[in-house]
Amino acid sequence: MGKTVLLVDDDPTQRRLLQAVVEKSGFSTVQADNGNSALEHALGPDGQNIDVVMLDLVMPGLSGMDTLAELSRARPELPVIVLTGKGSIDAVVAAMQAGARDFVVKPASPERLIVSIRNALEINTLAHEVKRLNKTSKNELNFQDLIGSAPSMRSVVAMGERGAKANIPILITGESGVGKEVVARAIQGASERTGKPFITVNCGAIPENLVESILFGHEKGSFTGASAKHAGKFQEASSGTLFLDEVGELPLDMQVKLLRVLQEGEVDPIGSKRPVKVDVRIISATNRNLADAVKAGTFREDL
Repeated sequence: MGKTVLLVDDDPTQRRLLQAVVEKSGFSTVQADNGNSALEHALGPDGQNIDVVMLDLVMPGLSGMDTLAELSRARPELPVIVLTGKGSIDAVVAAMQAGARDFVVKPASPERLIVSIRNALEINTLAHEVKRLNKTSKNELNFQDLIGSAPSMRSVVAMGERGAKANIPILITGESGVGKEVVARAIQGASERTGKPFITVNCGAIPENLVESILFGHEKGSFTGASAKHAGKFQEASSGTLFLDEVGELPLDMQVKLLRVLQEGEVDPIGSKRPVKVDVRIISATNRNLADAVKAGTFREDL
């Protein structure tokens, strides 16, 4: 979907010129002839469809500077490019301090206008990505950080938000590469466990003879090579979330132990004399059809 530019100028001729230049470069446009109308577009129900604002500073009624101040307060992430026939240093400084992303003196060449729009969009994309990575590192990613407006994506978000409100196990299915782990992280970020540990385990990548030790832990000396106590991923994820990717690849005997964790909330480390209670949210994912795996006898129906 193309990006939309809100053109704000009280001069209809100037708006038509801007519209021609912007739409010729592949962007959609929305127009406003004053500051109040601009705020209605940018802050109204359809405001999230506005990606960039090109704003004239000198307008009757609500001035461009006042409009800029309100946009910066209500939607600080929305890039605003200021247009004016007065290119004084004071005006530039004031606009930038008020939150403008760029400053263009009229009349500006079409190339200058389009470069400004594209730069603003690129900076916004980078800023969003930095914010998303920062929230991911803190285990605080939520559904508002996901990109996608297709009906199928909105359905995923709605189900994920409902699941996040309940401390229940969740299974995410889908082909490889569709973003199952991102959805799992968003579920944690939208739940009471936000900011807590988010531990990921690829069940299909663990050697079969190490699955039990890695997931459930072991005591020192419980088997050859166990030179120290190991807590296991369930205990490592305590108070947070354990994401079991490709859970359909778990061996049947490990599926029994996973079922016990789900039912009893405790793990049995190898060599331990007693089970260990764990407070962990389990989110699993698979690209396999588990109903077919149950029929084939490779996945437990009760699990």
